[in-house]
Amino acid sequence: MLVGNQGAIEREIAKHFRTQDLPLSVVHASQTIEMTEKPAIALKQKTDSSIAVAMRLHANREVDAVVSAGNTGVVMAHALFGLKRVAGIRRPAIGSLLPNQTGGTTLLLDVGANVDSRPEDLVQFGIMGSIYVSRLFEIASPRIGLLNVGQEEGKGNEVSNKAFSLFRNCACNFVGNVEGGDIVRGICDVVVCDGFVGNIVLKAAESLHGLFKINMRRLVKKYLFSQIGALLMKPTLDGIRKVFDYQEYGGAPLLGVQGCCVIAHGKSTPHAIKNAILAAFKFVTENVNDIIQEQATLPLRDDSRVVPQN
Repeated sequence: MLVGNQGAIEREIAKHFRTQDLPLSVVHASQTIEMTEKPAIALKQKTDSSIAVAMRLHANREVDAVVSAGNTGVVMAHALFGLKRVAGIRRPAIGSLLPNQTGGTTLLLDVGANVDSRPEDLVQFGIMGSIYVSRLFEIASPRIGLLNVGQEEGKGNEVSNKAFSLFRNCACNFVGNVEGGDIVRGICDVVVCDGFVGNIVLKAAESLHGLFKINMRRLVKKYLFSQIGALLMKPTLDGIRKVFDYQEYGGAPLLGVQGCCVIAHGKSTPHAIKNAILAAFKFVTENVNDIIQEQATLPLRDDSRVVPQN
């Protein structure tokens, strides 16, 4: 289902297809939410926005997942109020896949859903991320690292130290503290942090793709032999650009809500939207939420609970 201004959507479809006989339907939404709007205000005042309508369709089980490239805060607000949290999950988290040196990817979370997090939240982020990675990428026992200012135990602030202790008592493959540079080394499959730090890391990482393109063009134009070499190495250079291109990784899953919600980049191309839809499809078919419900709130090894039941 395509949700939004029905007239505008149907006109766009007509530009690309000769027939309206397509395996999709259009659901009208009369309101638009801008990227700069406050989530709390949009939640109350724009109940017929495309995000609100899409979440209602999901809550009513008319669709299995929602993919949106809209305002991240508004998408999350509607997911929390419309879909509700998975029982036992205190705070949902947004995950983002980043390329690493091994040729694979590392899931970083949280990247913006929670500016401040408790130690038990970080543990749940790690467990949810581990489940997501294991199901989507068929990794038997994903390695979880806690982002910190050093690898040694005892580094960081109070939240990090308490989270470290909880992780050690958790039935998961916790490899310890990791530093910022370790994210791209591929020494772990899931890196956990609060949303404040994670969002900064993500935005810095996304800027590398543009930096690579700009500098490559500048250096190639500067020397004649570089231009000839660039032509010969075009397949290799295209492959390198592909590794750093966010479009290849689809969207960011919102883990911890009763449904599937994938948040795509605001500047997403058709290629990025396609990959976000494929990520949502696999999320649903692999029953990620059912496993999160079963495992993310299991007791720790010392029988203390990760999340208080109140």
